[in-house]
Amino acid sequence: MSATPAHRVSTGERINVHEPPGHLQRELSARRIRLTRQRRVILQVMETARRHLDAAEIFGRAHKIDSNITPVTVYRTIDLLKRHRLIDELDLLHLRGDRHYYESHGPRDHIHVACIRCGKVREFESQLYEDLMKQISRDCNIEISVARTEVGGLCGDCRAK
Repeated sequence: MSATPAHRVSTGERINVHEPPGHLQRELSARRIRLTRQRRVILQVMETARRHLDAAEIFGRAHKIDSNITPVTVYRTIDLLKRHRLIDELDLLHLRGDRHYYESHGPRDHIHVACIRCGKVREFESQLYEDLMKQISRDCNIEISVARTEVGGLCGDCRAK
């Protein structure tokens, strides 16, 4: 794996969109979890999404690929991935209503930065954030397994209006 810069900011909504898909499939295979055709399609949809998707959007995209996929299959797959800590469930400051969104873990933890006017979401990675997580872990004597940080404000486009 190549060295990661001290920080990265997404150009769109997802920072890891250009990384090759297959991480979730490899993780499930390594854990000896059966990978049905339907699960593979759902994982493909999640890993190649250019923005954060909710369950209905995952279902819609997966159903176009395989018409045998049902909403129940999507929810069960999401639950499986959450139980194995392979995806995160996000609310994105509830800027898009009360829906929850799902994303696979990238190589680094990141912060979701959202515009509270237009709803645009970007992702931000930083060595400083990773260092803060280590300090929290050390100072609070906790092994961190989940970290979700969201920051809201007005983006440059909305401030210019």
